[in-house]
Amino acid sequence: MKVAKLQKYIRLYAMFIVLLILVAVFSIMTPAFLKSSNISSVLRQISMLGITAVGMMLPILLGGIDLSVGAIITFVNIICAYMMVNKGWNAVAAVAATLAISVLIGMIDGIIIAKVNIPPLIMTFAMQMILEGSSYVLSNGLPIYGFPEKFAVIGQGYIAFAPIPVIIMILCFLFGAFVLNKTYFGRFFYAVGGNEEASKLSGINVFSVKTLAYTLSGLFAGIAGIVMLSRTNSGTPNAGKGFEMDVLTAIVLGGVSINGGRGRIHNVIAGVLIIGVLQNGLILMNVGTYVQYIVKGVVLAAAVGYDCLQNLKKTN
Repeated sequence: MKVAKLQKYIRLYAMFIVLLILVAVFSIMTPAFLKSSNISSVLRQISMLGITAVGMMLPILLGGIDLSVGAIITFVNIICAYMMVNKGWNAVAAVAATLAISVLIGMIDGIIIAKVNIPPLIMTFAMQMILEGSSYVLSNGLPIYGFPEKFAVIGQGYIAFAPIPVIIMILCFLFGAFVLNKTYFGRFFYAVGGNEEASKLSGINVFSVKTLAYTLSGLFAGIAGIVMLSRTNSGTPNAGKGFEMDVLTAIVLGGVSINGGRGRIHNVIAGVLIIGVLQNGLILMNVGTYVQYIVKGVVLAAAVGYDCLQNLKKTN
């Protein structure tokens, strides 16, 4: 009985065990890893990843995917910068308008996927191309900079000792946990992802659930884009390029099933932290960028492979 209970806890908190092992290894390999300045840097770096992961987790719970999140981050960078610099908007108005646009983008994805039944992979990839092209057209392929000084507070400021981007990430995680664990819509995400036809028969409005999932994914990508723009102080037309793959790796690593219906946000937090620790540790060890790509690819393949094996065990 005790062995079975131990195995259950190991399965539940496996990602946190992996995280602790990684921290221990990098602490031994690179003494600078555990310095408070480096830990603060890691948390800042993963803040955008964590924020985006909260939103992208929802389509994946439905058995879908949102490949447009990186492009939304890029478009948010460009459109917000364009409003402030080229149109003279104040920072508050530009941020509000930009977040509204990111919500609209996510809503368009969700409505078309739910109504027209276009596969999420195709629809969000098409949206990715549209937004990437729009970003280059709007910026002429050049960075946009020269924002009001106060705008930098979002990505570079502190409240007491805590970096504001980290606070925003924590609030997003809390919101995600509340929605998934305490609301009817949270249960609907799991139900639709587990069995869409049964959900329809039980009276769940699948159209609304899908639309909400992609709308929230767009919103959280937009928030991450604002944080990134404020942190880098420059809107560039490739700011979020490839970012969706880091987010996907963190989510799948956190145990969210690519087939839908299974996953918990606390494990996604562990997945985000693992990606952040891995990237930071490899940089401190002077591992090249291309080798880092290889490591990320291996981690993603291993995480998806493990998920597939778990599904095979259930069906056999």
